[in-house]
Amino acid sequence: MHKSLFIIFTTIVLDAVGIGIIFPILPSLLKDVTHTDNVALYIGIMTALYAAMQFIFAPVLGALSDRLGRRPVLLLSLAGAALNYLFLAFSPTLSWLLLGRAIAGMTSANISVAMAYITDISAEDKRARRFGLFNAMFGIGFIIGPVLGGMLGDYWLRLPFLAASVLNGCNFLLALLVLPESRTPGREKINLSAFNPLRPLRWAFAVQGLLPVVFIFFILSAAGEAYGICWALWGQDAFQWNGFRVGLSLGTFGVCQTLVQIFLPGPAARFFGERGAVFAGIICACIALVAMAFASEGWMVFVIMPVFALGSIGTPALQALATRQVDSDRQGQFQGVLTSAVSLASIVAPLFFSTFYFAVQTDWPGAVWLAVAVFYLIAVPLVVQGTRSAPAARYKGGCP
Repeated sequence: MHKSLFIIFTTIVLDAVGIGIIFPILPSLLKDVTHTDNVALYIGIMTALYAAMQFIFAPVLGALSDRLGRRPVLLLSLAGAALNYLFLAFSPTLSWLLLGRAIAGMTSANISVAMAYITDISAEDKRARRFGLFNAMFGIGFIIGPVLGGMLGDYWLRLPFLAASVLNGCNFLLALLVLPESRTPGREKINLSAFNPLRPLRWAFAVQGLLPVVFIFFILSAAGEAYGICWALWGQDAFQWNGFRVGLSLGTFGVCQTLVQIFLPGPAARFFGERGAVFAGIICACIALVAMAFASEGWMVFVIMPVFALGSIGTPALQALATRQVDSDRQGQFQGVLTSAVSLASIVAPLFFSTFYFAVQTDWPGAVWLAVAVFYLIAVPLVVQGTRSAPAARYKGGCP
């Protein structure tokens, strides 16, 4: 494999490991720092802070990568990740933890810059395969991360963060010493309007029939945020899981979802049709969520896991349906709108679900999964409205 690709894929694996490694142990870390058992709201605040910083600074880092080159921004991102994990490892108070997450959000350009790097060094006929490997590397990292975090966290609560910091530090040194620049930095001035994270959303209000599609991605992305916020807390509160059990459950889900994504979306779209595949995924997700809400033993969660993973069976079909709502020359702009919607969901949803979980934590922690199911059901009429067989969306005036 080309050495640049090897380093980029290593970066993606470590990024996913870092995301997953904190899920099993973040509740315990916050309990240790805040000296309280009711940490759901703190998890929501930390997650929303990270997402908000990412939302604000991602356009800045993207523009800088076009102007200064991919390598400097990628190095900045890796250094920021290593620093963030050190903050998490040694933070004595909640304020230090929040500062670390803010730094991580500000410098979290790993994924977007890595994708741009792959595009720079890949011929068009190789990009599809390499982006497939990109997704596979992220899946592998997210399977490893929760299991590793749970195992190390049971030995020492802060050990997973030290491990993640060391791994990202090594990757930083590897990129610093070996990774070449993938493009000639631009000489044109940076357009300051590109720094406005809300700019892409203005276009959605100027295109007829586009808002339902944007709301679909907003609602489904918001629902997805609940797992990162509530899974570990729910496992501990409902089944008294330790860090390893939490990590094992997340890793098992990662394996199931990876297998679903590899083998089933194509056959599902052919059998049900694309819209039918989306509905099939929503139905599977709702069945699994209701079952989890009423699960009384931890082993039941692992039995439900394959059905839960089938919830993603319609995601590729939904993406394909969404792209048909605009003309081919507006696809890039459309993807920017969807990215903005997903980013906003990742800010708002953690605050909602952490507050909801805090309200039901004592009496019925599993009730949070019924709330997630409601989000999926809200998406159903939006899917019907937003993916009708119709010509591509048309402008009705306004600012593009």
